[in-house]
Amino acid sequence: MKGDITRMLKAASGNGRLPSSDLLPLVYDELRSLAAAGMSRENPGHTLQATALVHEAWLRLAGTDEKRWNDRAHFSARRPR
Repeated sequence: MKGDITRMLKAASGNGRLPSSDLLPLVYDELRSLAAAGMSRENPGHTLQATALVHEAWLRLAGTDEKRWNDRAHFSARRPR
């Protein structure tokens, strides 16, 4: 499965098209876990949920023309604040 993710990301880097229907099911749980961990550090009372954050991030990733990922780790890497 990890090899599939890397293969899809490299293909997206080459053709500029993120294979959403194939890739999202493979990375969703990991993205949701990362979002939940990040959201747990937010102030109490915020209204954004981890699921909504993942969906918003995915829409931005899928909609961008700049898709260059080396591998799964690069795709999942968190940007510094």
